[in-house]
Amino acid sequence: MSMMNSSQVSYFTLAAYYDTGNLKYLYFMIVLFLYIFIVGLNVVLIVVICLNRSLHEPMYLFLCSLFVNELYGSTGLFPSLLVQILSDIHTVSASVCLLQIYCVHTYGAVEYLNLAVMSYDRYLAICCPLHYNARMTFNKIATLIAVTWLYPLLACIVIIYWNAHSQLCGNTIYKVYCDGHSIVKLACSDAQVTNIYGLIASFGTIFGAFIFIMFTYMKILNVCFSGSKQTRQKAVSTCTPHLASIFNFSVGASFELIQSRFNMKSVPSMLRIFLSLYWLTCQPLFNPVMYGLNLKNLKRNESKLTYKCLIQN
Repeated sequence: MSMMNSSQVSYFTLAAYYDTGNLKYLYFMIVLFLYIFIVGLNVVLIVVICLNRSLHEPMYLFLCSLFVNELYGSTGLFPSLLVQILSDIHTVSASVCLLQIYCVHTYGAVEYLNLAVMSYDRYLAICCPLHYNARMTFNKIATLIAVTWLYPLLACIVIIYWNAHSQLCGNTIYKVYCDGHSIVKLACSDAQVTNIYGLIASFGTIFGAFIFIMFTYMKILNVCFSGSKQTRQKAVSTCTPHLASIFNFSVGASFELIQSRFNMKSVPSMLRIFLSLYWLTCQPLFNPVMYGLNLKNLKRNESKLTYKCLIQN
């Protein structure tokens, strides 16, 4: 293929798909059920938090932002995935591909920043309980949530702009969905600036948030070891699902970053597909399950909402 701007490329081919015959209908039903389940769980928890005044506290408002992001990320992947599973020709238009890149990148950044903000909230609640209400005001909550969303949404526009104006020598992406680094690999000219910006944006956000999370938890552990039994129980009950979420997302995101930056052809194709999808499919399911089952207030209000729905029916 001759050199052209990605804006001149009308479509990209997703080469990680292969012919599954009639099994594609089974895969379609499994993925569709997973998507419906993810949307249902996250919507229920968002509604529970919004409708119950007792849950209009910082921790639950940050959780609501997290659940909205799970809906956003899964919607950026699943509809396209469902279409491709049933399709015999695995192509996607350039505009849809760039939109998916934007959704996937912003989802990952918002997720990590949200988890970092939640660790700050837990730090104030456990280490500075007497000053918690004074420090965690409504304006501060709104500012933290706004920054969590606006920074990635604006920063990723630059990546999309450069990808849209790159000189490309191909249109084949060896994945089941579009991602920014795959477009960079197709560039004919030197894409060093785009690559460096992508590395700084990705690793800066991830490791910056990760270091901040580790700092807050070092402080929390210090208070737990020197504090009362009640303090330790409070820390365990509220921090366990948060730590589990951080670990799960970090593992999935690490798989994807390694796979996108290094040659993984020696790894079986099915394993590569699983690893590339893990962080976009498991995290939106993992978070509502973990928080819905482990946080007593959320679990109790979720049961009340279910009961009301049953009574009305």
